[in-house]
Parts: sequence; C-alpha cells; structure tokens
Amino acid sequence: MKILLLGSGGQVGQELQRTLTRHGELVCLSRQELDLTQLDRVAEVVGLLQPQVVINAAAYTAVDKAETEPELAHSINGVAPGLLAEAAQQVSAAVIHLSTDYVFNGTKNTPYEETDTTDPLGSYGHSKRAGEVAVLQANDRAIVLRTAWVYGAAPSAKNFVKTMLRVGPERGLVKVVMDQVGAPTWAYDIAAAISDLVAPVQAGQGGLYHFASSGVASWFDVAIATFEEAQTLGLIEALPEVVPIPTSEYPLPAQRPAYSVFSCQKISQLLGRRPPYWRQSLRKMLAELAAQT
Repeated sequence: MKILLLGSGGQVGQELQRTLTRHGELVCLSRQELDLTQLDRVAEVVGLLQPQVVINAAAYTAVDKAETEPELAHSINGVAPGLLAEAAQQVSAAVIHLSTDYVFNGTKNTPYEETDTTDPLGSYGHSKRAGEVAVLQANDRAIVLRTAWVYGAAPSAKNFVKTMLRVGPERGLVKVVMDQVGAPTWAYDIAAAISDLVAPVQAGQGGLYHFASSGVASWFDVAIATFEEAQTLGLIEALPEVVPIPTSEYPLPAQRPAYSVFSCQKISQLLGRRPPYWRQSLRKMLAELAAQT
C-alpha cells in the first residue's frame, strides 16, 4: 500500500512518520515540497504518485493571524483540502483529513458530538469548517478527524506545553487562563489513531469523527500538571508559581472556544479502544523530551 502524507513537518505529521510505516510505502511531503497555496499542483501531485490513501495533516494554523489573512487561511484550509479529496477520488484513493475544535463556538457544556451544529468564532474556524465540507463532498471514502489542544515533543513543535517549560523557569511566575476547558491531546496519540483508521477508511467507513484525550482540563490545570511532571522527570528544578486568570485578562485577536470537550464514543467504537487519559499522555510526552536532553 502507498500512503501519501501531506504536512509531514508539522506536530502530527512528524508523529505520523512513526506510526504509518507499518502499512507499507509512505510518501511524505512537507510544505516545502507541496505548498497548498499552489492549488494547481495538488491534483498533479496526487495523479503522479497514485496513492491508495491520502492523509492531510497540513494546515494554516496561525489562529490569530488568520483574522488579518482570511483569504489565505481559506485557500489552504478550505479550498485545497477539497481539491486534494477530489484528486484522491480520481485515483480511487481514500482520504483522512485533520480538523479542529474551532469549528464550534464553545458555548455548550456537555461534550461535543459529531452531529452537533458547527458555529466557528473566527476566520481559522470558518476555513477549517469549509475544508471539512469540501472533503466529505468530494470523496466517498473520506474521514474528517477533529481533534483539539494538540501538543508534541518534536524539536520543531510549538505548543502550550513546550511554551510553559520555557517561560516557567525563566519567569518563576506564569499567569494562565482558567476558564477555557478541553483535553490536551498528544500528537502521537492522534497519529496512532490515524494509523488505525487506514483500514476502516479504505473499507468505506468514512464520515466525521472526534478524537481527543480522555478527561477534562483547563489551561491552568495543564500548566500545573506540566510543571509537576517535568520536575519529577528532572526537566525543571523548581516549580514556578501558576496564577489562574480569566480569558478577559489575556486578550487575543481571535476568540477561542471556551469549551472544547469532545465525545469520542463514535471513534472508540470504531477502533475498539478509548483515547488515553490526558495526564498519562502528557507524562509520556515529557519523558520523550527528557530523553532528548
């Protein structure tokens, strides 16, 4: 089997290079090798490579910058995935496309299900929702996998956990938002789930699925856990002071969903297992970081 992976340089993409090799030939394309702003090249590349499965882990992820670059975000996140799915359909390939919790407005107080109405708050969320629709319409063997609060240990990865590890020891005190809740999800866990979805999507078990860690946490909770686990592993010496603040004290250009908890019952039934608990995965990720130092 030949799998085409787009976005191989990203957080999830780098982990997918670890999990997908068991399926056969893996062709990895980073943004340098296939820039999704070059829309005319998408079909050309898929037609040339003739994969059996296409996995799109590429995206415009600058949430705040998207507010001033909505057209670019829409082109990469909304238009290109549809062209990719259409090109895959032409060569009889299945598609797995990554999406986000930002397609919801975050006003719910029970876990979001795949059937819930979408209502993005900003340009990034709107662009990702457009991509979901385009992929599912263009390919009859497509999975759109929504995830949330992604972090990873890859050296080039930029995420909340690694930011905390950098600024905590430097400042000794960090202020962290406590009124946004979700489930921090390790990029490796996402990649492992995607690898397990290859056979089902080829068999036509497509549609929308939610995948995020089990459990619920605020960003404040994640910061506390990160420092505690990092100290145990020897990544930091002293525990920084963590001060909880409301979102209103940390304004950003793009509004974030206040509630990003997913129901993962649908994918748990498909895969025969539930996503790991968030703190257990956080500990494993930090252990990988410790092994790198």
